[in-house]
Amino acid sequence: MTERELLVLAAKAADDKRAEDIVALNVQGISLIADYFLICHGNSEKQVQAVAREMKEKAEEAGVDVKRLEGFDEAKWVLVDMGDVVAHIFHRDERLYYNLERLWGDAPREDVQSELMP
Repeated sequence: MTERELLVLAAKAADDKRAEDIVALNVQGISLIADYFLICHGNSEKQVQAVAREMKEKAEEAGVDVKRLEGFDEAKWVLVDMGDVVAHIFHRDERLYYNLERLWGDAPREDVQSELMP
């Protein structure tokens, strides 16, 4: 599975659980952490956990080793580390506060929305 395919798989998992404002950033050459960041948010702790759980399950079903799942219990900012793709699933209020899109403003956005359409 390519990094791009993993990015789309993670975005679809987030979309399946109705995550909002799904943004994918190409951080190749900008970050040493990963090639792609996927950023989205939920409107409650339960929804944030559901998105993270779905993303982890779909990645593992595809044979991807999820290296870390951090922040799950608090469900304010859950990080799902899938190697070359790192997903940041926020509670809505936390997303506004941390504003990762601005922090990684040099990173070009990847179009994953077109692949989420039914």
